[in-house]
Amino acid sequence: MSGSADTASVGATKAEFPEVPFAILNADGSCDPEYRELIDDADVVRVLQTLWLNRVIDQRFLKLQRQGRLGFYMTSTGEEATTIGAAYCLRDDDPIFLTYRELGALLWRGVPLEMLMNQLIGNGQDVNKGRQMPIHFCFRDWAVPSISSPVGTQLPHACGFGYASRLRGTAQVPLAFLGEGTASQGDFHTALNFAGVFRTPCVFVIRNNGYAISTPESQQTASESLAIRASGYGFPGIRIDGNDFLAVINAMGQAVERARGGGGPTLVEALTYRIGAHSTADDPSVYRSADEPERWRALDPLERLTAHARWRGLFSEEDERAWRESCEARISALVTACEAWPPPPLETLFQDVLRDPGLQLRRQRDRYLAYLRVREPDAHEVP
Repeated sequence: MSGSADTASVGATKAEFPEVPFAILNADGSCDPEYRELIDDADVVRVLQTLWLNRVIDQRFLKLQRQGRLGFYMTSTGEEATTIGAAYCLRDDDPIFLTYRELGALLWRGVPLEMLMNQLIGNGQDVNKGRQMPIHFCFRDWAVPSISSPVGTQLPHACGFGYASRLRGTAQVPLAFLGEGTASQGDFHTALNFAGVFRTPCVFVIRNNGYAISTPESQQTASESLAIRASGYGFPGIRIDGNDFLAVINAMGQAVERARGGGGPTLVEALTYRIGAHSTADDPSVYRSADEPERWRALDPLERLTAHARWRGLFSEEDERAWRESCEARISALVTACEAWPPPPLETLFQDVLRDPGLQLRRQRDRYLAYLRVREPDAHEVP
C-alpha cells in the first residue's frame, strides 16, 4: 500500500474493493520508521480520542434525529481521518472553510461541545440563534466561517482570505474542504483559477467519498483523478488514502508548509468513504449495494489508527473501552443539558440582521412584539 504520492495514480472504483494510491499504515497498524516521526505518541492518543468522540457524537445524534428530537443530521463516519488530519496540520488562527461533514475538524480545533450541541439543537444558547440548519456551524472565535448549504461557495471565500493573508503578511493558511461532487461546480474552477493565478496560500481538500448524494464519482469526471486537475491551474495536486491518518498529515503538512512559505496553493484529493447515508433525508440502498460499505469497513480510519496506537503500545482494549464509555456518558449529559434550554425567543428574529433596520422594519418589529405581549403577557420584552 505504501508508495510515493502521484497525481497520475488511478484510484478506487467505488463498486470494487478499494485500491488507493498512497498509504503509510500497514494492515497490522505498523509503518516504516521514516513516517513514525510524523506524529508523537501523545498526539496519537489525542487524535484517536477525537476520532472516538466524533464517532460517538455521530451515533448519538443520528438516533436523536430518528427520535424526532433533532431536525436534521449528517454523519461523517468513515471520513474522520481526512477531516481531523487536515485540521491537525494547521495553526489555531488558520481559518477552516467547512462544508457540512467535517465535525472532526471542529473537535480538533477545540470548539466546546456545548456550543456544537446548542447549534445542532437550535436552542436559545445557539450563537446563530437557531437560524441555521443543524451542522451548519459558524464559530468566529475558532476561525470557522459560516457554512452554506449550496456547495462550493466556500471556495472563493477561502481564496479571498488567502489573498488578504498574503497582502497583510499574516502567514495564515485557509483550509477549504469540498466533496468530489463540488469539483463539478463553477465555484471550484473560479477558486482554483484565482488561487493559481495569484498564488494564494490556500489548501483545498477534496473528501472523495464516492458519491455526491446519489451521483457516483464516475459520473462526475472522466479524468484519472481529481487531483490531476490542479496542474491545469498551475499548482500541485496530490492523491492520497484519506482513511490513513498518517498519509493525510504527511500530505497536509507539506501543503500547509508550502503555502505558509509563499509557495502557493495545493489540491489534496483524499480517497475516503461515506459509510452511512448522505444525510438523514437519504436512503443509500437505492443507489449502492448493501455489501459495498462492508468492503470499505476494512479501511475504517478509526480501526486503522487504533491498530497503529496499539502497535506503538499506546492504546489497549481496556483504554478503548474506558474512553468510549466516557464519551458516551459525556454526550448523554450534554444532550440532557442542551435540550433543557428553551428555543431562541421570537424577537431575536430582528437582531443581528441589519445595522440600521430602517423605519418600516422597526415599525413591523414593534407591532409584532406588541402582539406577542398581548398573546403571552410578560413572556417577551422589546430588545
